[in-house]
Formats: sequence, C-alpha cells, structure tokens
Amino acid sequence: LMGGKYEHLERNTKTMLFSPIVCREVMTAGEMPALLWEFDGRYESMSSAAVNGGVQSIDWLLNVRVPSDYSRCDLDAHAAEVVTALGLSGVGSTLFTAADVRKVQHASINGVVVDSTVGVTKPTWASDVSSGWGNWQPGTINIVAQMPVALTLSAAVNAIITITEAKTQSLFQHGVPGTGTASDSVVVCWPSSSHREQFCGPRSQWGSLLAQATFQSIDKGLRAHPRKSASS
Repeated sequence: LMGGKYEHLERNTKTMLFSPIVCREVMTAGEMPALLWEFDGRYESMSSAAVNGGVQSIDWLLNVRVPSDYSRCDLDAHAAEVVTALGLSGVGSTLFTAADVRKVQHASINGVVVDSTVGVTKPTWASDVSSGWGNWQPGTINIVAQMPVALTLSAAVNAIITITEAKTQSLFQHGVPGTGTASDSVVVCWPSSSHREQFCGPRSQWGSLLAQATFQSIDKGLRAHPRKSASS
C-alpha cells in the first residue's frame, strides 16, 4: 500500500513538472509560414502525419502551410526542403495544411495541451457514398496534442480516437456538415517514461482531459474563423 501511495505521488510530481513545448512561427523557403515544435529531448509520438507519421520518436514537429491550389504529391521531398531551410536536425514529423497556421488555437487543461489549425472549407462525412472519391479541395484540421504522461501503444490509439471524437463533437455543435475534412491529421506525443498510462479513452482520467482540451481548441478555431463555402 505504501509503495503504491508513493508511486502515485511520484507520478503526480513528474506531471506537475512537465513543461509543454510552445510552438513558434517560422517561415519556409517558399515564404509560407509554418509552426515548429522543438522538444527538449526526444518525444514519443503516434500520428497520421503526412511525412514520418505512425509510431515515432521525434525531436521536432512541423505544421506547414501550403497554397490553396497545392498539388505536390512528393510530400517527403517537400518536407525535406523545409527541414533543410530551417536547419533542423534529428528526426521529426511534418503536417501540411492550407489553413492559416498563424491562427493556431491553443487549449490546456491540467497539463494536457492541444494546438489546432482549423480549416473547414470543404467538410465531409466519413461515410458518404456520393463523394467518397470526390475531388480534393483545401480545408484541413491539424491537431497536435501533448500529454504530460507516457502512453502505452494501445492508450495512444485510444488518444487518437478520443481526439477525433472530440473534434467531431465540436463540429457537430457548430453545425458543420461533416465529421471532419478529407485531409485532417492528428499527432499525440509525450515525454518518455518508464511508467505508461494504459488508458486514454474519453472516460479515463487523461482521455477526459484530452477530449476537453481538443474540444476547446477546435471550438475556438470555429468561433474565430466561421466556415466559408468552397465557392466563396
């Protein structure tokens, strides 16, 4: 019992000492803004990032703005150009968006931090036979979540699902006709630790905080930048 008590106190102390990384705006070689997170030590991550996504250990993370008529398919090469121009070293993941990354929306609840860039020019339903293979149009919601505690891989999958559900809940409450856009990306990352949380669903301790922070971040984005139709 005493061991469990002290283990709980130790984990809480480490959580209190966690300092999330604040993203900063940088300019790419093409004079397009990007958001950069440079971590203090290598972070673990799970993501759907366009470049170097999946399960990764990363030193940095980029969210790069591209033009609304962006048509490049060599995303690895584009990311490498940006990384070289910025002089980044180590390993990282890269997201792309046509949304204005300078309007990043931040939310933080008890150590769980979520940053999002919200573009909903072309929302879509996940299950939609009529437009399942429709032409891509710009409009992307990119979400970066920092956890103060390490996660097991199954908990990280839980976290991705929780983020997506909270995003969709916010879209629904704002009357957006879709579950997201066709190009949304999610990153969840955390500092390495020997102790790993096993759960991150919306009714777990950390998943509940993650859902609330995600909802707040997306809500801010939708309130600040009301959706415009693709024709406007």
